[in-house]
Amino acid sequence: MPNYLIGIDGGGTSCRAAVAAGDGRILGRGKAGAANILTDPETALANIAGAARAAFEEAGLDPAGITQARALVGVAGHNVGDAVHYVKRRLPFAAADIESDGLIALQGALGDEDGAVAILGTGSIYILRRGDAISYVGGWGFTIGDHGSGARIGHALLQESLLAFDGIHEASPVTDSVMAEFRNDPSNVVDFARLAKPGEFGRYAPRVFEAAQLGDPVAVRLLKTAAITVDEALDVVVARGGRKLCLLGGLAPLYRPWLAERHQPLFVEAEADALTGAVALAAQRFGSRKEVGA
Repeated sequence: MPNYLIGIDGGGTSCRAAVAAGDGRILGRGKAGAANILTDPETALANIAGAARAAFEEAGLDPAGITQARALVGVAGHNVGDAVHYVKRRLPFAAADIESDGLIALQGALGDEDGAVAILGTGSIYILRRGDAISYVGGWGFTIGDHGSGARIGHALLQESLLAFDGIHEASPVTDSVMAEFRNDPSNVVDFARLAKPGEFGRYAPRVFEAAQLGDPVAVRLLKTAAITVDEALDVVVARGGRKLCLLGGLAPLYRPWLAERHQPLFVEAEADALTGAVALAAQRFGSRKEVGA
């Protein structure tokens, strides 16, 4: 059977997959729902497999072939051993490595060059490469980390909406919009937040950016606070030798104007996306040669 490779870019909102030939040439792509191995490993496993099958189908291949393929799975939570071991044992592939979403993003964005990426999406993580040395900052998950992430911003907006409802803080159009969505009933907000996953909080983040552009005082305050946490992490990356910084993730283009002037000259555009990076790493580890085609 042909030596098929699979690259997985598993995010808190969606999971993308690509199937490639043994030389790294991408044949097909697929997409499924969220793949957060920390907060919902069973759903993550189902969506990783679903995205891989969809990629095989787009390539005109039998989706059952994923069981014979070798995969590089990039997800948040790679640094939490219990979650990684649990998921890795249950992946449907012939062989697989689990790496951070930061590593596959860095590979896609910078190729084999030195530099760093900041992934600012549902979660947040920073990863730096200098030669053969890889170091991480953040990426500890929503429960205790992911500062500056979409999930954190969305969560903060809901908090502010309840503070405004109680008259503790001033209301604004963005907090009014949240309360209107929940029929101006704080118990509805509490019920939602009690069961919400990071991706569900993260869906409120774009609303904060949009409101801030219009001068909404609550949105501006939330984004200034979030941007400080991002700048603090970037300071660490620069102190470790990062001289090229690439902002990635769904919030990256929205975040850049809010970040400190000291970092602006270091920002570069990504060469390719994280999924391409996952395939490149799969080809390096499992493929027939060290190349990847897009």
